[in-house]
Amino acid sequence: MTNGRVNPQFTLYDQGITGLGTVYYNLLEPTLIEQALARKEGQLGKGGAFLVSTGKFTGRSPKDKHVVKTASVADSIWWENNAAMSEAGFEALYEDMIAHMQGRDYFVQDLFGGADPANRLDVRIVTELAWHGLFIRHMLRRPDADELEEFTADWTVINCPSFQASPERHNCRSETVIAMNFDRRIILIGGTEYAGENKKSVFSLLNYLLPEKGIMPMHCSANHAPGNPVDTAVFFGLSGTGKTTLSADPSRVLIGDDEHGWSDRGTFNFEGGCYAKTINLSAEAEPEIFGTTAKFGTVIENMVYDPETKELDFDDDSLTANMRCAYPLEYISNASPTALGGHPKNIIMLTCDSFGVLPPIARLTPAQAMYHFLSGFTAKVAGTERGVTEPQPTFSTCFGAPFMPRHPEVYGNLLREKIAKHGATCWLVNTGWTGGAYGKGSRMPIRATRLLLSAALDGTLANGTFRGDPNFGFEVPTSVPGVADLLLEPRRTWEDKEAYDAQAEKLVTMFSENFKQYLPHIDDDVRAIALGA
Repeated sequence: MTNGRVNPQFTLYDQGITGLGTVYYNLLEPTLIEQALARKEGQLGKGGAFLVSTGKFTGRSPKDKHVVKTASVADSIWWENNAAMSEAGFEALYEDMIAHMQGRDYFVQDLFGGADPANRLDVRIVTELAWHGLFIRHMLRRPDADELEEFTADWTVINCPSFQASPERHNCRSETVIAMNFDRRIILIGGTEYAGENKKSVFSLLNYLLPEKGIMPMHCSANHAPGNPVDTAVFFGLSGTGKTTLSADPSRVLIGDDEHGWSDRGTFNFEGGCYAKTINLSAEAEPEIFGTTAKFGTVIENMVYDPETKELDFDDDSLTANMRCAYPLEYISNASPTALGGHPKNIIMLTCDSFGVLPPIARLTPAQAMYHFLSGFTAKVAGTERGVTEPQPTFSTCFGAPFMPRHPEVYGNLLREKIAKHGATCWLVNTGWTGGAYGKGSRMPIRATRLLLSAALDGTLANGTFRGDPNFGFEVPTSVPGVADLLLEPRRTWEDKEAYDAQAEKLVTMFSENFKQYLPHIDDDVRAIALGA
């Protein structure tokens, strides 16, 4: 039995998936919420938001992500970062998951990955949970009703949280599995209710496919100046570094908060919505994002709330520090209706330095930009991945290693080529600790970060005076209006200067050791500025 709007020539039956209960195609938000409530998947919150808990999985499970090792991708996948699955294991997994689905109801959403019509991916998302359908409608881009009549998916994602994989039979790591098969054009997700796996699987896919077209896929947020899409800025960074917060600047137009492409035509968002962390979210500091938490259809994930009033507790991280809200872009008043921008004028690389060593902002040469892009230094903040309970220093190449199927040099060279062709000023921004390492220092004041970014984006910072950083060689501004000069010199913020020097030496050594893996693959100008090379 089918329900909803779908291309009559492209149902699940036409894809060979039969024997299901009722299949609901492309339901809109009100009906999805009705279905989710009827199935007791969550509760209705203030303003019509949907409140849900994802059980033991409250973050991504990157170690359970697998790529099927077929001949077509064997030489192009970065296998050190992507666990392989055999073709036989995938076929058994597919057969067992389809058998598991028999007689059960499912929800189908036909969506676009990418705002640029010339480079988008048409994706069918099949979910066991109605609220996952609501979530992915926010996260990807929604076709018009008449476009659904002729929609045919390039790829299909099937997500069954109640399905448990068998490591022996399915050639995977655990009962939880995310398996991508580039030959079959299918992604299978099982054993986790965490909704983020739905969107990250599609973005991992785009991150593989787009470089073949000369398009740079970027784990970044982006915005542009009002009325001037040519003045575009992109913000690279892992979860917890401030991508969503800093790009949602009310004085600029938001293109998107997480994943973008950089083509010969400019910048385009992959998404149709935002997935924002809500830990310590406040109406004062981030009014736009805060306001979405009480809007109709916003998915509130893993937040503690009052059972009677449904009042959210933004400070209680007892379920997870990775509490989130998912909402459509149009809930942000300054969001771009097209989600398109020009070639980036400024490139910001966000890092959360738990050592307390890096300055709040530094200007990078093109060679330094590639160095820091490949290094991808940050701290994984609490809750982002399973088992992370406090900041952990990490090097995540391209500021998005978990989502990069290809070798890092592919993305690094693409970035370098586009910076050289189109020109861009590159900045490294530290949103981590100052005055000491994690546990002793304090987080960088967001007001100062915003002032520094504003000065970088409007061009005034570039015209100021800079000093060379003795540890990393990049340029650091000596004075910025509204920002304490002390903050611009991290060593001065520490009471124990020798402790700072020791931390700085430790961090430089970590950079040097990590970058050795890239030395055979880089040009001389990057090698020349590499720390310890």
